[in-house]
Amino acid sequence: MTTPTPTLSLPLQDRVAIVTGSSRGIGKAIAIHLASLGAKLVINYTSNKEQADLVANDINSSCADNTPRAIVAQANVSDPAQVKFLFDEAERVFGSQLHVLVNCAGVLDPKYPSISNTSLEDFDHIFSVNTRGAFLCCKEAANRLKRGGGGRIISLSSSMVGGLRPGFGAYAASKAAVETMIRILAKELKGTGITANCVAPGPIATEMYFAGKTEEQIKKNIEESPLGRLGETRDIAEVVGFMATDASEWINGQVIRANGGYV
Repeated sequence: MTTPTPTLSLPLQDRVAIVTGSSRGIGKAIAIHLASLGAKLVINYTSNKEQADLVANDINSSCADNTPRAIVAQANVSDPAQVKFLFDEAERVFGSQLHVLVNCAGVLDPKYPSISNTSLEDFDHIFSVNTRGAFLCCKEAANRLKRGGGGRIISLSSSMVGGLRPGFGAYAASKAAVETMIRILAKELKGTGITANCVAPGPIATEMYFAGKTEEQIKKNIEESPLGRLGETRDIAEVVGFMATDASEWINGQVIRANGGYV
């Protein structure tokens, strides 16, 4: 008699995850990695549906049973009604509560102005997406993620909060606010089984990183790294993947600086 081969369960098997800003860059890499761990994904975008569709198609093309495991959903994270829609759509399509929220939507001023030269419009835009957006998504998640274990809120911060480099005043401040919010949220979620943490990347080779930088600035960042390179999106995706699983349960209210020793 042949003994049947046991089916191995993936760490995030059939858990539903929203990754904001996941049509490109770090968010895209995170979404694809979470899918490889078994999660069902909501690929969020603000304006570029074509890129978001490519990410979802990439995930769905590897599904053995032809059942879609990724959908796309347009939402501006700074708008509370659109954030609510994002969560509603996830529950409607996948028919279950969410387990994981990854706040990855973010903006950076490629002019890298000093604080004295930062326009109020640019300041407001950075805080609207980076801070207000994270707040609204965290607020919704705190009320709607699955209780009793497996609930994960992961917000992308920045190692620039520790690096404190000129030209990043508004950006670093917007991310510092997120780190403070997450630390408090972790305590407020006591008894729910939901954890809340930040992952704070250093320089990562993405379109957003390269925008506005000279070859000299890029070379300097590489030289500042003890590992002698820029980070890759996979470096962050794998950290977030771990933080989304049950194995990370004892990490709560923390900021994980994933930067290769840059800060």
